[in-house]
Amino acid sequence: MRKDWIAIVLVWVMVALGAVLAMLYLNQEDAIRSFGVLAAGSIALVSLVHLFSSHSQGIVWRLVYAAGGSWAILGLAGLYILLKP
Repeated sequence: MRKDWIAIVLVWVMVALGAVLAMLYLNQEDAIRSFGVLAAGSIALVSLVHLFSSHSQGIVWRLVYAAGGSWAILGLAGLYILLKP
């Protein structure tokens, strides 16, 4: 169980890092568009981790937690972009 959380938190960290880099280097419209790519990439990454793991139990909750956390991070980043002066 603990290994699963490490993988999920690493996905969240990569999504947060990608969101920060997008906000720093892209204009507002392109940054918000890149958030969709980051969300899809987080789900794909969790699926890849599942593909190469030795156990198949718990994939649904790993996908839900990874996707939910990623969407929450990207939602906060999008809110920041929309509300900053």
